[in-house]
Amino acid sequence: MFLWDDDLSGFGVAALPSGKKVYVAQYRQAGRSRRIKLGEHGRLTPDEARSAAKIVLGVAEGGKDPIEERRQARQVRSFKEVADDYLRIHVKAKRKERTHDEYERLLKLHILPAIGSKAVTGVTKQDAARLHAKLEDRPSAANRCLALIDSIWNWAVRKGEIGPIPSPTKGLDRNPEENRERYLTPDELHRLGAALRLAETTGVPWVVNENGPKAKHLPKTKRSQVIDPHAVAAIRLLMLTGARLREILEARWDYIDWDRGLMFLPDSKTGRKTLYLSDAALAVLQAIPKVGGNPHIIPGGKKGAPRSDLKRPWTAIARAAGLVEECDQRPPVRLHDLRHTFASLGVGSSLGLPLVGKLLGHTQARTTQRYAHLDADPLHRAANIIGVQIASALAGDDSQIAPAQLNHDVSPKQLTGRDQGKGGPF
Repeated sequence: MFLWDDDLSGFGVAALPSGKKVYVAQYRQAGRSRRIKLGEHGRLTPDEARSAAKIVLGVAEGGKDPIEERRQARQVRSFKEVADDYLRIHVKAKRKERTHDEYERLLKLHILPAIGSKAVTGVTKQDAARLHAKLEDRPSAANRCLALIDSIWNWAVRKGEIGPIPSPTKGLDRNPEENRERYLTPDELHRLGAALRLAETTGVPWVVNENGPKAKHLPKTKRSQVIDPHAVAAIRLLMLTGARLREILEARWDYIDWDRGLMFLPDSKTGRKTLYLSDAALAVLQAIPKVGGNPHIIPGGKKGAPRSDLKRPWTAIARAAGLVEECDQRPPVRLHDLRHTFASLGVGSSLGLPLVGKLLGHTQARTTQRYAHLDADPLHRAANIIGVQIASALAGDDSQIAPAQLNHDVSPKQLTGRDQGKGGPF
């Protein structure tokens, strides 16, 4: 039995044999009558049901079918379901394993708790903005979360799951991030070299947490540790090749072409890559003891596996070299800064950005441009040399002028085509 509202045509309540009363809205679509449930009486007040009916009837009046729209809305998957597919289908197949793990971590820790249960098309700019603001104490992580949401959204658009509508992250301001380019000074390199020699001979100081549960059982006097020679060699290779950490840790003996001084990496952050080995790097490699049954240059604890990281040995060696604490407003040195140091020395020696980029394995020239400011150092030295000579000549002191310039009888043959007719070399 139906009871229809006198004021709003199409809105009514149905009394079911079970005794339940359900609010409904009835409309015509494509020449036939259709009826949609709005909710049970008791859960909805008459006024709430009437408001819902107005919305439904308004949609129908606009030529759309509210029942069909409700059905399609139920088919829209949650953001978590889409994100899971993005990781499984796209990232796992086309990205590095570490990238997959990092995306999975960001989703699990930050993104899915905030928006995972929402329909993917129901994620709003306000949702993304709240998540970004919640991570204000971790600005880089906040930016990476927005970037990942954007990637998942655009992937879903490309595969047709979402219509071509803007990502909810569009227009949101990212946190400013400073790309830290830390290079070791000559003095720091000397100290690091001394710490490496100490680490593989008598040992570097062993810092003990005196408040730790086992601190009372540790020796009170000789607190030093000799570092695994493979770890020391890995740090030296990072400095001498400018390679990334994983490239050295996962390198194998059969990658090396000893005759040509090359190491062929089948996979790296930028794909296949060749490391050009200097004589110093080759000497380090030749001195590394091989471990039977392990093909890796830097073996790990597990049989046949590479070393997983250098966190502990690097911390101990960097501490011994005085590189872990901020000093003279210079931040602590990270392992990746050894790569920056390799690049800075190459650019500062006027090797040129393209050549240094090739040594580093950069596939894009703009990646090497971060070191462009260092390329000005040789030019400054050249400008100073010329400046000293000009200043000396103006002061009447010929002792600082290059010998070639003391000969005032410069023949036309000594001038370039550009210089001739323009008053000489100056």
